[in-house]
Parts: sequence; C-alpha cells; structure tokens
Amino acid sequence: MAQTASTNADMKTRALGGADEGLWLRAEKQSGGIGRLGRKWESPEGNLYCSTLVRCRRDDPAPSSLSFVAALAVHKAIGTHLPHDDFWLKWPNDILVSGLKICGILLERAGDAVVVGIGVNVSVAPELDGRIVTSLHNEGSDPALAPGSLLESLAGYFAETLVEWRQSGLTSILDAWQKRAHPLGTRLSTSDANGQPLEGEYAGLSSDGALRLRKHDGTLIDIHAGDVNVG
Repeated sequence: MAQTASTNADMKTRALGGADEGLWLRAEKQSGGIGRLGRKWESPEGNLYCSTLVRCRRDDPAPSSLSFVAALAVHKAIGTHLPHDDFWLKWPNDILVSGLKICGILLERAGDAVVVGIGVNVSVAPELDGRIVTSLHNEGSDPALAPGSLLESLAGYFAETLVEWRQSGLTSILDAWQKRAHPLGTRLSTSDANGQPLEGEYAGLSSDGALRLRKHDGTLIDIHAGDVNVG
C-alpha cells in the first residue's frame, strides 16, 4: 500500500478477522507509526515499514520471545546488503550498524495472534528521540536497494527462524542471538522497575531471554523490560 497510519494496526484488524499466519503488509509511508513504549516512529518514504502475524500454538515458546526471532531475521537480512560486518544485536531487539540504530521492532497481541511490526531504515535516517541513527544506504549498501527487495529476504529469514523457534525451542534461538550480540563484559546501563539507574556488564541471557547484568559489586540481576544503552 502507498500509505497507512500503521501496518501493525492494519495487521491486527486482519489477524482478528482470521488472516493466515505468514501474511505480510508493507507501506511506503506511515502517518502513525509507533515504536516500543509508545514512542513515535518516523516513517518517511524510502524505508521499510512492514508487519506480519504469527498464530500462537499450544506448544510454542512464550509469544514475547518472538522479538528474538524478528531481530535475528532482520540481522540476517541486512547482512546480505551491507559491505562490512560492523552490525550486531542489542537487547531486547535492536540492530545497531556502526553502533547506530537502524531498525525498530514492535510486538502486539491480537487474539491468538502476535503481530510483528518491523521498520528498517533503507535510504533515510530520520531523527529518533534525539539519537543518531543510520540507514543501509548510508552504510554502503547498493544505492538501488529498495524496501520491497529487503522485505523479500526478510520474509524468508523470518519464516526460517520461526521454524527453528518452534522445532528447536527458545534455547536455540537465544544461542543464535547471543552469537550476534555485543560480547560478554560489554558495559551497559539501564534502569530498574522504579526508574533507578543501573550499570554493569553484559553477562548473557537467562533461559527465558532476560538480560543478565553483572553489577559493579558482582551481583547478577535479570532485566525483563526496559531500555538498555551500551557504554
């Protein structure tokens, strides 16, 4: 579609109407795109804005862990278009290229389905919450790379990773995620449930995907939600 308020909102309507798993929607522009924690996601023409849906099954891992599936799929897809290897994952589902944000992922529930929204900066790097972001074109991808072409590879990687999530379980997905993340010992900062700052070193992931943070006094704590900054 040329323009919509939000591909996630459109996909939630389709999910509640009985749409099949595997459907993808893409818009050239969005007027009401949102990111995690309700933040506005700038959506100018030239980037990828898309959503898909996953029907939850009884034996599936926790639906929230689909954020790792999506992050891995995006990581693999953009890797096929970058001329360098300076890109990695940051908990819970950020992809950083040259240390800069390039992607947003948002999961929303719609009945028995999870809608997975993905935005990737292909040709435009709009300002985001005062942070410096980048785009695939800025990072040296083929200038002719178009959002639709990126979606083709992304959809394939997402389908493959979803099968692994179901057949091999969450442990396999988390192992794959950690291999593509910043190294153990990386200095991180975040905040606790009360908004108090926390600092420490990255100590991997727990079995359910929580971020393990080793504080300066050696205490190991699990972070289940929140923003994480590197350095």
